[in-house]
Amino acid sequence: MYSFASDYLEGAHPAVLEAINKTNDVQSVGYGNDDYCFNASKLLKNQLERNDVDIHYLVGGTQTNMTVISSALRPYQAVITVDSGHINVHETGAVEFTGHKILTRPHINGKLHIAMIDSILKENVDEHMVQPKMVYISQTTEYGTYYTLNELKELFQYCQNHHLYLFVDGARLGSSLVFEDAPTLKDLANYCDVFYIGGTKMGALFGECLVIVNDELKTDFRYHIKQKGAMLAKGRLLGVQFETLFSNNLYFKIGKHENECAEILRKGFEECGYTMYVESKTNQLFPILDNKTFEYISKKYIMTFMFKVDDDHVCVRLVTSWATSLQVCHEFVEYLKQMS
Repeated sequence: MYSFASDYLEGAHPAVLEAINKTNDVQSVGYGNDDYCFNASKLLKNQLERNDVDIHYLVGGTQTNMTVISSALRPYQAVITVDSGHINVHETGAVEFTGHKILTRPHINGKLHIAMIDSILKENVDEHMVQPKMVYISQTTEYGTYYTLNELKELFQYCQNHHLYLFVDGARLGSSLVFEDAPTLKDLANYCDVFYIGGTKMGALFGECLVIVNDELKTDFRYHIKQKGAMLAKGRLLGVQFETLFSNNLYFKIGKHENECAEILRKGFEECGYTMYVESKTNQLFPILDNKTFEYISKKYIMTFMFKVDDDHVCVRLVTSWATSLQVCHEFVEYLKQMS
């Protein structure tokens, strides 16, 4: 059976493995103070066109989210996100474990809108309630949509006006960077306080690259990384991977490829008359299937069950990755058409 369950089912892009293997016998200092991390940071700063940012390499997404949020907030402060936000649903209460409440509103196509933030601020008005201080969004969202540059600018301006930090989770960032109306890396450095560039779901073995823009969040951050267990002793492994991903535009090529694979699947579902729960151009698809079709596809392919739409229909998720082949996507469509 072929699995479309997620985009980290395979190991790593061959170029990443080759780079790790080539440097395997080279000795280097630990904890991200090596030349590989330095070179990767230099490449990224060129992409960002900013030399005034701090760049850190952490092990995984949950650790990155928890570390950023807990270091930025005072004990009585909270973070705002949508109900489907990764920190709210998929991280086993990691943020709450650090003592910070997550304030949510129902998502609209996976996104957080200014009106939602505004309503939360109006509910939390004094010292008898937690104080909202940070806004968390992900690019792409948990439903495969992405924030346009204009949407990001509006969110950031609102956050600036209301003294809120804007934090962008970029676990699947590469999938959005290839769209003309989406923020570039340079835009992210200009229109949020802190963000990270995903590696685990974008061709690396593991690891996320955190970019801190706001000076208020930079002080002693390595202490926070170490305390939260997110500092890798063999930090050079992270540097090697991100140096490779940002050489020869590999990161962007991966994003383009996984989107192209998803587009084949998307058109196949449309041609067979199936609709999507959320319209997405990225590598995550959310088709609504009748029970019979779901059972039929599940005989040959693995998908993620999301929820029951009604007694006769379910919503599922399919995700493509750097390793998904165009051929397997065409084969999936042909199999689907046989059912139709």
